[in-house]
Amino acid sequence: MRRADRLFAILQSLRGGRLRTAQQLADELEVSVRTVYRDLADLQAQGVPVDGERGMGYLLRDGFFLPPLALSAIELEALTWGVAMVRAHADESLARAAEELEIKLRAATPTRGITIPTTAAAYGFRLTAADRQRLKAAREAIATREKLALDYADAAGATSERVVRPLELQHWGAVWTLTGWCELRGDFRAFRIDRIRQLTRTGTHFRPEPGKRIEDYMALVRCEARPPAS
Repeated sequence: MRRADRLFAILQSLRGGRLRTAQQLADELEVSVRTVYRDLADLQAQGVPVDGERGMGYLLRDGFFLPPLALSAIELEALTWGVAMVRAHADESLARAAEELEIKLRAATPTRGITIPTTAAAYGFRLTAADRQRLKAAREAIATREKLALDYADAAGATSERVVRPLELQHWGAVWTLTGWCELRGDFRAFRIDRIRQLTRTGTHFRPEPGKRIEDYMALVRCEARPPAS
């Protein structure tokens, strides 16, 4: 990591009035504690309002950062509700990122008075640890265009093994589904995450092909939703 990136990462970690020790910062940045102390001293020498001392911890005084965007009250409320949804419903990596973003939103707008539902119970269901792991694997496979092997159980409990080209994840309020091109059926299929008994990344990558892309699936959905001609 470049030094400039490391200094920025330290400031981000100290935002929101959080007290962080040098050891915690060193663990996050994967550098030595000595390097963190040197970076903190450099920031203080440049006039950055970092308070603290060795053995106690450090924090960044409020007011150093201005909000990067000028948001209206309703825009901010929409953003905070979206962050809360990701925190409650997404896989562990995205949930942690949403939690960090929530802290920064609160620090940037301390007087807004917005209540953010932060638990999955607020939305009527709770993701299991296995669901979160499957979501993360599916999300990463979509990004890298990597085929997935699924052990799947349908609504009747019948099981099957599939190899799928993952295309998109959808959230329906109570469930997540994975839409993909199923090589067993030779067609698009949507799989409920909570019905996937096992999900494995195969290591085999695919290229977008006409008729097997998410755009093709959405075109089919639009055609099926269109009312018949009179």
